[in-house]
Amino acid sequence: MPAVIIAAAVGFFFALLGTPTAIRGLTALRAGQPIRDVNPEAHKAKRGTPTMGGLVFISGTLIAYVVGHVVMKQLPPAQIVPPGPTITGLVLLGLMVCCAGIGFLDDLLKVTRKNTAGLAGRWKLVLQVLVGLGFGTIALTVTHGTGQTVGSSHLSFLRDIRWGNVGVVAGIVVVMVLVMATTNGVNLTDGLDGLATGSAILVLLGYLAISFWQYRHWCADPDYSSAGCYVARDPLESALIAAAAVGALAGFLWWNTSPAKIIMGDTGSMALGGLIAGEAVATHTVLLLPILALLFVIITMSRMIQYTSWKLRRKRVFLISPLHHHFEMVGWSEINIVIRFWVIGGIGVCIALGLFYSEFLRQLH
Repeated sequence: MPAVIIAAAVGFFFALLGTPTAIRGLTALRAGQPIRDVNPEAHKAKRGTPTMGGLVFISGTLIAYVVGHVVMKQLPPAQIVPPGPTITGLVLLGLMVCCAGIGFLDDLLKVTRKNTAGLAGRWKLVLQVLVGLGFGTIALTVTHGTGQTVGSSHLSFLRDIRWGNVGVVAGIVVVMVLVMATTNGVNLTDGLDGLATGSAILVLLGYLAISFWQYRHWCADPDYSSAGCYVARDPLESALIAAAAVGALAGFLWWNTSPAKIIMGDTGSMALGGLIAGEAVATHTVLLLPILALLFVIITMSRMIQYTSWKLRRKRVFLISPLHHHFEMVGWSEINIVIRFWVIGGIGVCIALGLFYSEFLRQLH
């Protein structure tokens, strides 16, 4: 637990103190955010706000992770801790960095071209597929040391579903679909100051709680032999990374709230989507993710509903999509939308954690 707390603190202070430097640097490089003309009128004031701020909390997460492992080495031998960076860490941080790379390329094209076109949608999807398949293969085939993979060939909800064995190949495809869904979901949510940042904090706090609970009730722990134990490969590792990311995001949110001094850009939103997908795979809670990330699902669905309705009926369901922009057009203030959507996100996390813990209690009886 000390390593998890220290990692969160390091991530927080790095992002809190480092973001102003990033703002000045990105401003000097003229890395300002282009704004679409179809966006609500109030968004024109955001034009030119430094983008690619995701680089700050990505760096903060990586540094906090390293510091966390340094602290782990000082723990008593009785503590069951990873001997060093693990394959789980590679999958989680690798997904975050590689998905960030896709977003960075998109942001770079927007900034250099001075428009919102960025990377063509088909190329985004191709790169997401490649990243998802690559890390899905690692997660389901590489055992390295423990003889256990990060992910599972079983579908999982609160833990692996016994009858849900889909095989390794289908399991890799599931990881790919998960990466595509989460990266695009977070990206769509990143439309108002602080909305995606705060929502991601809530989801990652949920995974921090799940991972640490799995570590405290881990089947690999010789002092814990209950029937309700968890088989996740490195639960303390996934808890450490979730804590590091939460801390870094909290520090970034200080500068990202309305009116934002910096925008995370696709660099940040894609990174968060990749990390969230990785946490779902590592904790064996893939089908729990839609509840835990309820807000991202709602916003993604609003975009899909709008698109389908327009294609089939030439009618719009919302004034504009995604959903948060609809409420802007209705007349809600940006701060009201963000806070109310955070409440919805928090409700999803609470429901997911309630289901997770209630299942554990049923296992004990």
